[in-house]
Amino acid sequence: MFFKQFYDNNLSQASYLVGCQRTGEALIIDPVRDLTKYIEVADAEGFTITKATETHIHADFASGIRDVAERLKAHIYVSAEGDDQLSYKNMPEQTHFVKHKDIIRVGNIKLEVLHTPGHTPESISFLLTDEGGGASVPMGLFSGDFIFVGDIGRPDLLEKSVQIEGSTIISAKKMYQSIKSIKDLPDYIQIWPGHGAGSPCGKALGAVPMSTLGYEKINNWAFNETDENTFIETLTSNQPAPPHHFAQMKKINQIGMNLYEPYNVFHSVNNERIAFDLRDKEAFHGGHTHGTINIPFNKNFINQIGWYLDFEKGIDLIGDKDTVEQATHTLQLIGFDKVEGYRLPKSEVLTTSIHSADITGKEVNVLDVRNDEEWNNGHLEQAVNIPHGKLLNDNIPFNKEEKLYVHCQSGVRSTIAVGILEYKGFKNIVNVREGYQKFPESLK
Repeated sequence: MFFKQFYDNNLSQASYLVGCQRTGEALIIDPVRDLTKYIEVADAEGFTITKATETHIHADFASGIRDVAERLKAHIYVSAEGDDQLSYKNMPEQTHFVKHKDIIRVGNIKLEVLHTPGHTPESISFLLTDEGGGASVPMGLFSGDFIFVGDIGRPDLLEKSVQIEGSTIISAKKMYQSIKSIKDLPDYIQIWPGHGAGSPCGKALGAVPMSTLGYEKINNWAFNETDENTFIETLTSNQPAPPHHFAQMKKINQIGMNLYEPYNVFHSVNNERIAFDLRDKEAFHGGHTHGTINIPFNKNFINQIGWYLDFEKGIDLIGDKDTVEQATHTLQLIGFDKVEGYRLPKSEVLTTSIHSADITGKEVNVLDVRNDEEWNNGHLEQAVNIPHGKLLNDNIPFNKEEKLYVHCQSGVRSTIAVGILEYKGFKNIVNVREGYQKFPESLK
């Protein structure tokens, strides 16, 4: 058996290629839109990709399952479990809808479908047995967003991103049952998850790429909480707010979108489009184009820019051509194909800033852009709290001519806020450089 994990650091997402060396067939699990890497590996190893499957309708990246069917003429397998209203629509002709205990075969490799709802109603996992290698017992579980290393999938995305009221508790109850349903599998079963550290699909995902069921039974909190009510409370509390693009991902992965096509981005002369500066925050503060928003191109790029994308409107990117091309490709992996142009950095505006230690507590206008949990753990009495992801669309209740101090926890989100405030017409912005964590203890 051939096995390879593909890990995308920008998405914190894992997909897999499994091949039967006796028959030369291969299958992709949870493919992204750009199939290039799977095809290159399959060709190098002498495989033909004949099948693909995915664990659920994803909310954090654009699925490539339809691309596999249309471009490679392969058979694809998706879940027939869950709510019909939330099920797959407009699927290609060679789609097979599978349910609990169904079998998918790729050569002499067997994948048994397990319905493991909780993250989503239709979520399935795949229990792999390498029959071609002489095995009669399963080797591992492709767990998608069901089990991660050290955590499990969040149950609240349908309610928070798709506005299905009451679905969080229902999904949490299902997750409790799903965890119970696999406890009797052997401890040696390997766990091949769909995400790692940095993904918003859970609270505390580990950075290790895979695990074993026995290890998770010992170390993963979800396997050690036997009281259902406590389990639900733990799972549903303090989940991070999902970026705005999650709602778009659920939509396009359910009903489909155009096939992936790479495209070139050319120098822009249109200064009216919203623009995102891809440089690090130090470079941005040292000089930037007025009203542009700083989203550094790093491993958190998608989680940050996802708050501000309108999938109906084009954007410009600011940076060197190579970085812009990489960022454009990464945006395509969440289904955003509307990077209209790029601009080179300029030094029109030098950010006004102060050290956090210099905050006196007497500042009149203070904007705190941290999340609800951080705010509830302590804040300046006179501050107004608007989480950074809401700044572009929410009303900001300050006079645009007066001095406005803006801070987050460590200085990253306040940098984003500076550009948004400029874009919205604020004239006198002061960035509190190190954030709330470095405020004088007397003010916390």
